[in-house]
Amino acid sequence: MADGDFQSTGTPNASGEGFVRVRLPREGEILGVVIGNVGGGRLQVQCKDGKERLCRIPGKIRRNIWVRQGDVVLLKPWVIEGDERADIIWRYNHIQADWLRNKGFISR
Repeated sequence: MADGDFQSTGTPNASGEGFVRVRLPREGEILGVVIGNVGGGRLQVQCKDGKERLCRIPGKIRRNIWVRQGDVVLLKPWVIEGDERADIIWRYNHIQADWLRNKGFISR
């Protein structure tokens, strides 16, 4: 990943040393907040562009993270039905989500 893909938060991480890095949206990616679990590895997400999308969690991510209601996620809309469906490609932790809210990337 290029250096422009992440932004330092300016606050120490949980261990008190270093800085936490935040992955920013690239071309064609959208930030969103999970509003509900539909089942079958699918979630309902309210996106920053004002649309509500049914999102799936791809297998390589599904095994590594748990996504819950209220989590801030990064989405990649599908080429077909892009206004209705998307894939979740990143989940932010609470420190990263607070940084995104403070910088105005997502609304409170």
